[in-house]
Amino acid sequence: MSDAIQQQGNPQAPGSWPGGDGGSGDWPRYPRIYEAIPASGPTTGGNTVLLTGAGLLGTSQVLFGGVPAIIVTQDPSGNSVTVTAPAHAAGTVQVIAITSRGNSNAVSYTYTVTGPTGPTVTTLVPTSGPTTGGTAFAIVGANLTGGTVTFNGVPATGVSINGTGTVLTGTTPAGPAGNVPVVVTTPGGSATVPGGFTYTAPPPTVTSLIPASGSAAGGTAFVITGSNLGGASVTFNGVAASGVSVNASGTALIGFTPAGPVGNVPVVVTTPAGSATVAGGYTYTAPPLPVVTSLVPSSGTTAGGTAFVITGSNLGGASVTFNGVAASGVSVNASGTALIGFTPAGPVGNVPVVVTTSAGSTIVAGGYTYV
Repeated sequence: MSDAIQQQGNPQAPGSWPGGDGGSGDWPRYPRIYEAIPASGPTTGGNTVLLTGAGLLGTSQVLFGGVPAIIVTQDPSGNSVTVTAPAHAAGTVQVIAITSRGNSNAVSYTYTVTGPTGPTVTTLVPTSGPTTGGTAFAIVGANLTGGTVTFNGVPATGVSINGTGTVLTGTTPAGPAGNVPVVVTTPGGSATVPGGFTYTAPPPTVTSLIPASGSAAGGTAFVITGSNLGGASVTFNGVAASGVSVNASGTALIGFTPAGPVGNVPVVVTTPAGSATVAGGYTYTAPPLPVVTSLVPSSGTTAGGTAFVITGSNLGGASVTFNGVAASGVSVNASGTALIGFTPAGPVGNVPVVVTTSAGSTIVAGGYTYV
């Protein structure tokens, strides 16, 4: 039999054992402990320890360095006792069992200092909020006592933890749009919140649209001021504006109006975070009538085919007729100030020349003379 299971000295109370040790009574006649499993544990206690041995039936108390343990179960054959270890200062102590037949031998048990258990996280509510921060949140888990929280590396504010260390509350800091990591840190370690937190950009707001009206032909430059305009698009009566651009701070948007019907129409600014309707909308006005200041030359052959130039303003999109017959090869410059083409054939004499755009028509003073 190994030294580990030999009776260590004679810790029992003095006196003879009934029947002797190995005599006419049942063997063994005194309690003994072979080993404690495990042989070490935390200073806080609370862990389960199995004491193996013999003659342990009827154990009334188990002492760890003189401190009573809680007896959980006993083997009916007296070969083991299961206990819950008590708390004790760090170091090695002696464990003995006390029975009706006396005290057992002592075995060693070592108390060790263990660090706090790291946090665990099961739930974060809510899982999203605005980039401006200020969202109240709750994290549910375990071992959260003494914890701090960061969102994308930035500490949350107003952090508070309940007495059991299972619920942590606070307020989110500001953060960039998109999903970011959330980390809970305690003296025992850190835990990353599954799924993180998603920052959402606030919806756009609009304070002004300048100008508030313009030609139905479109192309009017405009400026919209407001906030959270980053990434915005703009529609006038459901038609997208062109050349849209937003400044870095998201407070000003510029562009050009599309063509639209005469009258007031809705204007809507849309970003990934939502939409805003411009108060008062936009009023399309009838485009100005074409203006003609000259027709050169003012005469030409009845066979037609004479190249001509009409100068003026508001000539964009214009057509031209000579005596009611359309000129050919008509083209207008970008500024709408010059129109060129070729005369159709016509009768001898002076005939009316009419320039027509979407805004209306203008008769060219002096007409055109076929010769």
